[in-house]
Amino acid sequence: MKEQFARINQRKREHLDIIADDQDIERSQNGLDRYHLQHRALPEIALDDIDTRVNFLGKTLSFPLIISSMTGGDDELICRINRNLAQAAEACQVAMAVGSQRVMMREKGAQASFDLREYAPNTVLIGNLGAVQLNYDFGIRECQQAVEILSADGLYLHLNPLQEAIQPEGDTDFSNLSDKIAQINRDLNVLVLLKEVGCGLSLADIALGIKAGIRYFDIAGRGGTSWSRIEYHRRRNHQDTLGLIFQDWGLPMAGALKQAYQHHPEQFFIASGGIRNGIDMAKSIILGAQLCGIAAPFLAAAQESAEAVIAQIQQLQQQYRTALFLLGCKNQQQLRGQWQYFLQD
Repeated sequence: MKEQFARINQRKREHLDIIADDQDIERSQNGLDRYHLQHRALPEIALDDIDTRVNFLGKTLSFPLIISSMTGGDDELICRINRNLAQAAEACQVAMAVGSQRVMMREKGAQASFDLREYAPNTVLIGNLGAVQLNYDFGIRECQQAVEILSADGLYLHLNPLQEAIQPEGDTDFSNLSDKIAQINRDLNVLVLLKEVGCGLSLADIALGIKAGIRYFDIAGRGGTSWSRIEYHRRRNHQDTLGLIFQDWGLPMAGALKQAYQHHPEQFFIASGGIRNGIDMAKSIILGAQLCGIAAPFLAAAQESAEAVIAQIQQLQQQYRTALFLLGCKNQQQLRGQWQYFLQD
């Protein structure tokens, strides 16, 4: 068992190295470029009047950003990344979700990379486990442990069938998971959120989630980091191109988000998948998101310092605030789902 979790820990470090070495991991196909914002030369508001604050899980964020799940494990670099991200999230009053906590369940050394509440005492922290592990002997005990070590405000159950199919050691039994998700949602003492990792949630997926009692969904569509391409690099035979064939598989983030909001406007949607600036964030809010998740752009800064991450977050907030100003919007409530802010094709 210890050897198994050593392999998981090594895999986390390999992921970081692959992302650093292969620029084409970033696919830039999220569909947001199809939408153009309607500039207001007379916005009729002052820039200082704009309030970017939003509420999430009973706490107030300075603007609708969640630092999306990245990594975790028993490695000094990984621990430093997560500490820097947590400190930056607290300083900027944004949310943060950790990477998969599976590695910490039987490897105590990995827990330090998830024990982050001292670095972010007030802001929203979200735990994370792969939903497929519910078919591999994980249950409410492991979910509760993930929440407790982080003192989390909620728990992501992530869905990654493509990544698991490409991953050399992938867990691919996704059968009858929605019933087990429903059980965790009933029994866990914090909110459960359902998340993809880069291929998007379809209407059928969201319907199953709603049936299971889930009300918060991270669309995580195609368009940013390709985990299929990452896992291709880890396959033993590089003549095996399965990960490359499927590197652009999935629902583009913008289309998946728009479809989800149009059919289920009462649900809480997080947009993620290739969001890279404040304009992307504004577009995503118009398409129905209430929060935007960003991961890869913070990775290099997080290896440097919390201050480097803070600088990036502050730039994003300035960009988002400026976009609202140029649309004549004082707050997110005036923006979400308002199609008139897009130019017509």
